[in-house]
Amino acid sequence: MTLELNSRADFTLDGARRVALGGEGVIFGEAAVARMTRCRESFMRLLDDPEVVIYGVTTGFGHFAHKRLTPEERLAQGARGHHAPATSFGEPLPERVVRAAALARLTNYIEGHAAVSPHVAIKAAEMLSWPELPPVPALGNGSPGEIQPLAHLYAPLMNETPLAEKDGLALVNGSPFGTALLVDGAFSARRRYELALKVFALAWEALMAPLAHIDPALDSLWEDPFEAHVLQSLRAYLDGAPTEGRRYYQAPVSWRNVPRTLGYAFRVAQQVEEAAEISLRAVSDNPVYIPPDEANPDEPFGRVLSNGGYHNAKAYPLLDDLAAASADLALLCERQVTKLLDGNISRLPHNLVEEAGVYIGCTAFSTVAYAEQARYAAQRTFLPGAEGGGFGQNDVAVPTFFAWRKEGEAGRSLDSALALLAVVANQALRITGREAPPRLKDFSAEIDRHFPPLTESRLMGPDLERLQIHFTESLYS
Repeated sequence: MTLELNSRADFTLDGARRVALGGEGVIFGEAAVARMTRCRESFMRLLDDPEVVIYGVTTGFGHFAHKRLTPEERLAQGARGHHAPATSFGEPLPERVVRAAALARLTNYIEGHAAVSPHVAIKAAEMLSWPELPPVPALGNGSPGEIQPLAHLYAPLMNETPLAEKDGLALVNGSPFGTALLVDGAFSARRRYELALKVFALAWEALMAPLAHIDPALDSLWEDPFEAHVLQSLRAYLDGAPTEGRRYYQAPVSWRNVPRTLGYAFRVAQQVEEAAEISLRAVSDNPVYIPPDEANPDEPFGRVLSNGGYHNAKAYPLLDDLAAASADLALLCERQVTKLLDGNISRLPHNLVEEAGVYIGCTAFSTVAYAEQARYAAQRTFLPGAEGGGFGQNDVAVPTFFAWRKEGEAGRSLDSALALLAVVANQALRITGREAPPRLKDFSAEIDRHFPPLTESRLMGPDLERLQIHFTESLYS
């Protein structure tokens, strides 16, 4: 399938999922090509005015912005492309992130706001049908905008495609990677928390925690739709579980806090999804072209505005929020593993820890480590300080790549903690001769497929890792 784009309204999170995860190509519709053509023609007529000043078009770049260019110089500058910023190197970004960025790049083109030559825009869209996109480093991107990663992404296109005034600038300026990194967080967040719901429900049954802790009366008393979603989901997963023999008057805090802590995580996930949708539709070009319209008869060829659209200020704080949510949930996993393994607290048989020579007590040590790793990753991201923004005009760098890396590390640490809790909860059910509730039986069997039941002592790390990888990969399926 191919995603057809005709306006900015066509840039959606669902479309990004199809392109970034599903590998679909994109094309511009006829209306979009016609609009881009009209805007390019108007922009070129605007350049006929000898008094017009447009950054990077009639002037030089960066600390050469004060220099006015002759028509010959501006054409030569536009034709050179913009390879110089490609100074970052190292570990590449995942293909899904680069594909999302290549899609988000097209937002500036589709309604003419980049004033890019239509053949360049069409070539940029065709890149999403290439067997693979150019590698883009995940590290070393410390520029104020995204000229470094974009120079890597569009180097082949700039080498092979004729460029004119503003074309190279339209390729390497803007914030499509900020959008892509936020979109990537949106891809995994809700699914990760739905996975956590199942693991916590399994642990709820392993402890035989009171069902009163998730009573329907709490849905309205707490006045929060996200917490209500968790309460309702836990009740659904535990439907059919025995109501008799619940050992606790009140379960440990790490069980009772799940609906509120996980509820907040779902709230953050929705905020990330909303911001990703906005960012996908937002024009981030600098300078940005405002096409002519009937409301401004004094500007028959439109106008151009220098602006800060290349800085996505929503992306890195929200990625930080996802990392923080993962750290909090990983802590709950660690506490629950520890409590399940302690028969004095869980009232489970002490042979949960050691049955027929099978010792699983060390799972608590690993869960502590992953919870701490998530906490370490979930440190707040700020704009780089006075020494972190380069030189000249470029005095504030973009921190989104740092926030995305930390969010990914915190998320994978949570996946690891969830894998450990899932295995311990499954073992608790097995040791006590119980089955998972009906709606969790398939999930319990899924855990067993990746971490075969413990019947004799074995090295558990490889199987735990396999389960964690399965959990993480399922978020992007």
